[in-house]
Amino acid sequence: MYTEYFGLDDKPFSLIPDADSVYFSSVHREAYNMLEFGLLEQVGITVITGEVGAGKTTLLRHLLSRTNYDEITLGLVSTPHRAYGTLLQWIINAFRIDTDSNEEFALLQKLQDFLVDQSAEGKRTLVIVDEAQNMTKDDLESLRLLVNINADKMQLLQVILIGQPELLEMFFDPAMSQLAQRVSAEYRLDPLNLLETMSYVRFRLEHVGGSENLFDTSALMAIYYYSGGIPRIINTLCDGSLVAAYGQGRKQVPLDIVLSVVKAKQIGGVHRRGIGSDPERESVREELKVKSSIDLLDIIG
Repeated sequence: MYTEYFGLDDKPFSLIPDADSVYFSSVHREAYNMLEFGLLEQVGITVITGEVGAGKTTLLRHLLSRTNYDEITLGLVSTPHRAYGTLLQWIINAFRIDTDSNEEFALLQKLQDFLVDQSAEGKRTLVIVDEAQNMTKDDLESLRLLVNINADKMQLLQVILIGQPELLEMFFDPAMSQLAQRVSAEYRLDPLNLLETMSYVRFRLEHVGGSENLFDTSALMAIYYYSGGIPRIINTLCDGSLVAAYGQGRKQVPLDIVLSVVKAKQIGGVHRRGIGSDPERESVREELKVKSSIDLLDIIG
C-alpha cells in the first residue's frame, strides 16, 4: 500500500521472520555465533533464550538457510506441546522415522538405530526445538536420556533449545541438575538498546531501497521507548507509522505519527515490562519531555 509512495521495493517491517534480512546487533551476532557453535561442534545441548519477538526464530531461519545438509541431518520441532504428543514422538516425526508403535521404548530404539545409521554414513544428527519453554519436566527427562546416546566417544544427537526466559527457570530446578550439566553453550538474547534500535530501523529501510531518514530522530526515540528494543514490536510500530504517514500524505514519519499509532496499538505496540523503571528508556522519556514537552508515559496511561 505505502511501498510505492515511499519508494520502497518491499515492505520493510514484516512480522514474518525473514532469513535474508537479518540485522546483526552485538547481541544478535553473539547469539548467532552460539547457534553456529551448537550446530558445527560436537556438543550436547545449546540453549538460546530471549523475550517474545526478540529475533530468535529469525536467527534460526538464517542459520538453517546456510546449513550444509550433506554433513548434517537436521530435525526441527517447532512447537512441542504435551497435548499433541511426547517430545520423543515430536523428534521421531521431525526426522520422518517410520514406526510401527507409539510405545516409548520402541520409539527410543527406532531413534537410536537412526542415529547410529546416520553416524555410519558420516553425518551428524541435530534436533532443534523451538518454543522449548513448552516442554514438560517429563520431556526434559526424555531429553536427558537422548543426549546420553553415544558411540565411540561420539555424541550421536546434538540438541539446540530455543525458547523464552521461562526455559532457563526449568533448568534451575534441582531435579534437572543432570540435564543442566549437559548444556555446553547458552546465551540470552537481550533487547536492542537505543542506538541499535535506530540502526535496526535504518537497516530495514535501506534493505528495501528506502531512505534511512524516513523516520525522524524523535520518532525513533519514541519507537525505542515503547518497544523496549524488541524487534517484533519495533516492526509493528514502524509499519503502522508508515501506513499512517501515507494516509496523511507525509513523506517523513515524525513523533506525532508514532504517538498516534501507539495510542491505537496499546496491546501489541507497547512492551510494558520496564516502562517507568528501565534507566535507558527513562532517559529517552526525559529527553523527549524536554525536547517536545510530551511525556511518553502519559500516552499509554
